[in-house]
Amino acid sequence: MAISTGTKTSYRERLVKAREEIERKNGKSLAELYDEKERRIADASQLKMPDRVPVTIQTGVFAAKYLGLQLSSMYYDQNAFRAASLITALEFDADTGGGTGPTTNSGAVMELLDTKTAAWPGGTLPPDTPYQFIEGEYMKPEEYDLFLSDPSDFVMRYYLPRIYGLLAPLPKLPPFRNMIGGMGIQGIASIFASPEFRKIGETLVRIDEEQTRLRKEAAEFSNEMVKLGFPPEYVGAGMVVGGGGTAGGMGVGVGGAPFDTISDFLRGMRGTMLDMRRCPDKLLAACDKLLEWRLARAVPATPDARGNLRRVFMPLHRGSDGFMSIKDFEKFYWPGLKKAILATIELGCIAAPFWEGIWDERLEYLLELPKGKVVFWCEKTDVFKAKEILGDHCCIQGGMPPTLLQVGSTQDIEEHCKKLIKVVGKNGGFILGPGSAMDYAKPANVHAMIDTVKKYGRY
Repeated sequence: MAISTGTKTSYRERLVKAREEIERKNGKSLAELYDEKERRIADASQLKMPDRVPVTIQTGVFAAKYLGLQLSSMYYDQNAFRAASLITALEFDADTGGGTGPTTNSGAVMELLDTKTAAWPGGTLPPDTPYQFIEGEYMKPEEYDLFLSDPSDFVMRYYLPRIYGLLAPLPKLPPFRNMIGGMGIQGIASIFASPEFRKIGETLVRIDEEQTRLRKEAAEFSNEMVKLGFPPEYVGAGMVVGGGGTAGGMGVGVGGAPFDTISDFLRGMRGTMLDMRRCPDKLLAACDKLLEWRLARAVPATPDARGNLRRVFMPLHRGSDGFMSIKDFEKFYWPGLKKAILATIELGCIAAPFWEGIWDERLEYLLELPKGKVVFWCEKTDVFKAKEILGDHCCIQGGMPPTLLQVGSTQDIEEHCKKLIKVVGKNGGFILGPGSAMDYAKPANVHAMIDTVKKYGRY
C-alpha cells in the first residue's frame, strides 16, 4: 500500500510530536539520551552495573500493526513500514528502537527469484498473514560427499536451482572444474547465450537494482534511528559494519551453530535428525567445513564510535532441550556452537545469541564461555533458573513472555516486571524485554513494561 500525502503529513506530525515529548519528559536532548542508552546496554551486556535496568522492544510486525499497516507493507511498501518503525520507537521510547527497520526482504525480489524457501504476506500469502520459512531437504543424503569435496559445484548446480525457480536452468552447466585444461569458458558460451540464461542475467540486474535501493534505505533508516536517540541493539553475524557488504564478503562474527545451518537450509530437521544416526561422521564433517569457511571470511571487529564492543546476533534453533539428548548435544551441537562463540569473542565482539526454545538443562554449558562476553537472550528458558546459574557469568536478556504482553493486563505486566527487576536484575547484568517477537502485543502492555522498568529499575 502506498502512503497518501495526507498520511505522510500525519506521520511527520507524529514523529515531531513524539520527539518533542521525549525531550520534554527527560529534560535532555536526543543525543544525550542516545549516549545514556548506549552505555546502559553496554554495561549490562558486560555484567557492569548500569544506572538502571535497560528495556528493549522488538518491532517488526508489531510496528506495522500499531500503525494500522498490513504485513505486506514490510515487503512491498518499505517507506510506510520505515515510518511505522520510527514512530513506534519514539512513542514507546525503550532503550533500543526495536531492532527492525525497513526490511531487506523485498517481495518483488522474492517474486523475481521464484523463491521456494519462503511464503510471505502479499506474495504467496494473504496480505496480513505472517512470513513463513519453508524447510526442505535441499541437499539429498547422498550429496554429502559432493558438498564436502566440491562445495561450489554443489551450491551452483544443485542447491540454488532447488531454492530459486529462476535458477532452475543451472544444472545444465557442467562442473566448472572441467574447464581446467579442458574446454574452457568458450565451451559453455552457448549455454550462457541461450534464452533461459539470458533471462537469468536480465532478471538479476533487476534484482540488484532493488537490493541496492533497499540497502540504501536501510542505511538511511539506521542513521535516522541514531539521530532520534536509539542505539542499535546488535549487528547480525556476517554483516559488514560500515559498508554495504556482499554475500561473499567478510563480516562481523562467524554465525551460530553450524548444525543449525545444515538443519535449517540444507537437510531440514527430519533429514538432519536421521543423519545423526545414519551418517554421523559426514554430518560432523559438514559442520566442521561450514565453520572453517566462516572463520576464513571473518574479520576483527572495530568498536563503535564510543568504544563499545559490538553485540553480534546469533539465532539458535535446534540445540534446545526438546530437540536432542544431552549426549547428542555434546556430540553434534555444542562443539561447533562453542567454537563459533569463542571465535566471535576473539574478533572483539560480545556474542549475543538468541537461545530459542528451552535451555533449562543446558545452562551449565555456558559457564565454559568467557565471563561477561556472552548474552543469554532467553526465549522460553526459566529466566529465574538462568539467573541462578548464569547470573554472575552472562548477561541475561528477555524475561517478558510475549503471550503475557498479548493477553495479560497492565497490572500483570507491572507485577511481572517488578519480579524480574528484583530477582533477575539483582547486581546488574540484565536487559528486560520480550522473550521473542512481540508481534501481537497490546500497545498498553508494552507501555506498561517500559514505564515499570523506568520507574522501578534504578540501581
